Amino acid sequence: MNYSQNPCLLATCALKPLLVVITVLFTNQATAAEANTTIELATVPVTGNPPGVSSDELIAPVSILNGRELSLKRESTLGDTLNGIPGVSASSSGPNASRPVIRGLDAERVRIMQNGTGVLDASSLSSDHAVSLDPLVVEQIEVIRGPAALLYGGSAVGGVVNAIDHRIPTEQLEGITGRAEGSVGGADSQNNLATVIDAGNGKLAIHADAYTRKTSDLDIPGFAVSSRKNRADGTPRENYGKLINSSASGEGGALGASLTFDNGYAGISYSGFNNNYGTVAEPTVRIDMQSKRWDFASEFGELGTIVERVKLKLSHTDYHHQEIDDGIVGTTFNNRGLEGSLEAGHANIGNIKGVVGLQFQNSNFEALGDEAFVPAVNTQSKAIYIYEELPLNQLKLSFGGRTEHVSVDAKNDTKFGPAQNNSFTPVSFAFGGLYTFNPNWSLATNLSHNERAPSYFELYADGAHLATGQYEIGNRNFGKERSNGIDAQIRWKDGKNNFNFGAYYTRFTSFLGLLDTGSTDPGSGLPIAQFSAFAATFKGLEAEGKFNLAEHLDLALRGDYVNATNRDNSDAMPRIAPLRLGAGLHYQKNSFGARLDMLHAFKQNRTAENELATDGYTNVSALVTYTLPTKFNLEVFAKANNLLDQEIREHTSFLKDIAPQGGRSILLGLRTDF
Repeated sequence: MNYSQNPCLLATCALKPLLVVITVLFTNQATAAEANTTIELATVPVTGNPPGVSSDELIAPVSILNGRELSLKRESTLGDTLNGIPGVSASSSGPNASRPVIRGLDAERVRIMQNGTGVLDASSLSSDHAVSLDPLVVEQIEVIRGPAALLYGGSAVGGVVNAIDHRIPTEQLEGITGRAEGSVGGADSQNNLATVIDAGNGKLAIHADAYTRKTSDLDIPGFAVSSRKNRADGTPRENYGKLINSSASGEGGALGASLTFDNGYAGISYSGFNNNYGTVAEPTVRIDMQSKRWDFASEFGELGTIVERVKLKLSHTDYHHQEIDDGIVGTTFNNRGLEGSLEAGHANIGNIKGVVGLQFQNSNFEALGDEAFVPAVNTQSKAIYIYEELPLNQLKLSFGGRTEHVSVDAKNDTKFGPAQNNSFTPVSFAFGGLYTFNPNWSLATNLSHNERAPSYFELYADGAHLATGQYEIGNRNFGKERSNGIDAQIRWKDGKNNFNFGAYYTRFTSFLGLLDTGSTDPGSGLPIAQFSAFAATFKGLEAEGKFNLAEHLDLALRGDYVNATNRDNSDAMPRIAPLRLGAGLHYQKNSFGARLDMLHAFKQNRTAENELATDGYTNVSALVTYTLPTKFNLEVFAKANNLLDQEIREHTSFLKDIAPQGGRSILLGLRTDF
């Protein structure tokens, strides 16, 4: 094996000698740290939080998964890990590729970030392309719902998902801390192992992580093809009990280091990601995916009376994946780019506090091969943004604004036509308010105007897209996508009890969507889908609460609903999640914990033209944990999913009628923090 060609194995192998170095450098500190080695992860959100306040004081709705809660909720993909959070569903193209869908919006309208800069891959282009990060080594995931996330660009009109892995240490550390986790079982017969280690001497902090994941074809409760699809077009119902070509294997790792000071840090990291998995839409095709990423990050505070703090982030990504059909490379996708941001927090102007920032991105995408349906494209963006807050006793007001220049330039191609340059200047802004009635009750609301530049595939797509079963055609004359939105949340908390209820309404004057034309491409035999601009509305409700019923016993409630309409023809928008309601009982006493959770998704029969309905389902899951009586913090867990063994088809998926979720299964695991 040539390790220089496989960054993931290189990072994994580098971990072992690194541990030796850490032991030598920090032996004295390790002894001192033995009494308290558990990492306490911050509960303050990082994303969309320039003032650095707690989640209760944020105006935008934010959900956070971290620590033990994240460890017990991890799935193979980012989308499936977050699926079920109010307002969040998943694209679910089999068990190996799933992006978050927020409030009915997906792809380019959901900004996926890693430590505050964008994840550069091809996952927004096609639902069967996996996001190039693995939840096994992520320490915290933050979700900002709604257009108030405009600080991160027009692609955040639906929301932002930021996966934080601490690969660049941000705080002073003395001694050695870390975690390890392994699990086996599940509907896809997983074998997972991950290790994360951080060490420091008060000035230098070092991070290392490595993981490996291997799965088999997914066990399913019935046939892969739905009965509706069989009746609609005669597709035979074959492969009972197994989702063919859904196995996967992957590994990766990272090395990072920071110089830490009393008022800040500066650090760098390198990470490698490798993933090989089957595409369930094409039973003989596998995707072999690699990503190499360099990151630099620095932040310093207490700088002066005008500029209080400065934050700099840079990331360079070299992404590559091949689609291999029976051992023969069919199509190759490459995406290489640089992204960065510079943010300055100013001293208070009266009671006003806030930040001003600059962002840029330059990426080069190309698809090579018979199934390429977009030309090579260079995308560049430069943006400036501002975010300010003004506290007025019980009321806190906020304002955010962003303007950017985006160019999307297609190269000359004999298949796709002559070169074309498109440029856009989106402008977005938002006003928000948080009113605190008393220590228990508060009301938050946001008003926003968002503009988004079209993506490269919305402009230039022209070809058969087998993963979605369509022949997709873009529109090179698109203008900006525009929307106006409002959302509001009523929040209540009292000791261990809390509840919030929210509603939102977003009106697009120009929504760029992929619509079935009703025609068929004569060459491929696939239905033709055209990217079109039309008016649309997205509205919905979200609710979540936790109530302490008795000592050690809590009741958790959640629910969400999305209604999305093409206003030009009054049709429903495609792939919109149905009404979902959930409840759970959570028990924890000393070393023992147990959970029983239920999520019921109702039937979705409000469908777009030529879209099949999906039946409702009830997903019942259970979890049992026990901390072993040893000097190490060892916890064993058993997690059961889909206890009723129901046929679960996520309506948000392009592949819902050929790729159901897994059947009844049990996953066993062991985790430790040290």
